[in-house]
Amino acid sequence: MNVLAYLIPVSLVLGGAGLVGFLYTLRSRQYEDPEGDSRRILDASWDDQPKP
Repeated sequence: MNVLAYLIPVSLVLGGAGLVGFLYTLRSRQYEDPEGDSRRILDASWDDQPKP
């Protein structure tokens, strides 16, 4: 049972860090253009091959 005294605070800290990271991505607007991202994936100009 002593292990729970360590595991519960550690899990709360890790969960809080994940929440802070998620809120940071929301505020930095990383989820603003999902449709544009899907179109850029299919665009041939973004391939790894160099242009001739």
